[in-house]
Amino acid sequence: MSVAELKARHVAATETVNSLRERLQQKRLLLLDTDVVAVAGYAKAHGKSSVSFGATDLVCCRTLQGHTGKVYSLDWTPEKNRIVSASQDGRLIVWNALTSQKTHAIKLPCAWVMTCAFSPTGQFVACGGLDSVCSIFNLNSPSDKDGNLPESKMLSGHKGYVSSCQYVPDEDTHLITSSGDHTCVLWDITTGLRTSVFGGEFQSGHTADVLSVSINGSNSRMFVSGSCDSTARLWDTRVASRAVRTFHGHEGDVNTVKFFPDGNRFGTGSDDGTCRLFDIRTGHQLQEYYQQHSDDEVRHVTSIAFSISGRLLFAGYSNGDCYVWDTLLAQCIAGKIWPLFLKGNGKCTHMPFWLF
Repeated sequence: MSVAELKARHVAATETVNSLRERLQQKRLLLLDTDVVAVAGYAKAHGKSSVSFGATDLVCCRTLQGHTGKVYSLDWTPEKNRIVSASQDGRLIVWNALTSQKTHAIKLPCAWVMTCAFSPTGQFVACGGLDSVCSIFNLNSPSDKDGNLPESKMLSGHKGYVSSCQYVPDEDTHLITSSGDHTCVLWDITTGLRTSVFGGEFQSGHTADVLSVSINGSNSRMFVSGSCDSTARLWDTRVASRAVRTFHGHEGDVNTVKFFPDGNRFGTGSDDGTCRLFDIRTGHQLQEYYQQHSDDEVRHVTSIAFSISGRLLFAGYSNGDCYVWDTLLAQCIAGKIWPLFLKGNGKCTHMPFWLF
């Protein structure tokens, strides 16, 4: 078979796949009895008043200063009393969130760090970046003669940069990483070995760099990943050979994913300027969050977070803005409210330290 014939067959197959995807989307729409936006209309029709948030402002409570380079990532301990931040100044800093004091300043073997995470007990921190390695540090270990904290474990195996890492809830012994090699990996930290690889040679895996992962807090066997292939995928750690479900809708890189507090939904943020809310049970998109700008410039969504109840969605954008969305009504209740908490100005101003 000639190259031209192969190309023609590839084009025909792509058209067939797109047609089937469109038909599937139409079938799903027919099965929906309502959508999230219709809730307000339903309440009004029955003489009820739907709960909504008015426009509000946030007040900065605390600014954590100490980094000399761009702050790329940060994470809280489960108790919400400490923060770890990763910066391109080549250091991890662990902060006491109540006093703003630094408890650890860890010099990294590679300055090009992209992600960091606290373990569930708060004893360990993990980080990764362009060196394709996930490094683990024990905060209770003694410093070396130069005052640096040595690595307690190096997780090597990715063939591309490590873009995101997250500990499995209630376990200090397992974490999941995502990478530019199109895969996610579940690691056994005790042995330093890969327990499972998600994607790669499997057809149901991502076809481009994986940028973010989020583990379901209600069911730690499930996690979701976002990728440069414009999709998010749901995985079961017990079945690495295929994704449970693939979520389409974005028209740009999916930079960030985050599970909703109840574990039945998750949010995404993309280069197309939108955040979206998906239901993992039906595979359907529940809501879209987009702010139209007067200059029609698309602001990439770089990070998202939900409030504890899930009613509020915080979204950080590439231009340094952050918007607060009512997740139910898709209304922006606060916007352009502070310099982005992960910003290349040498400061680390964390979002939960803002008060309404």
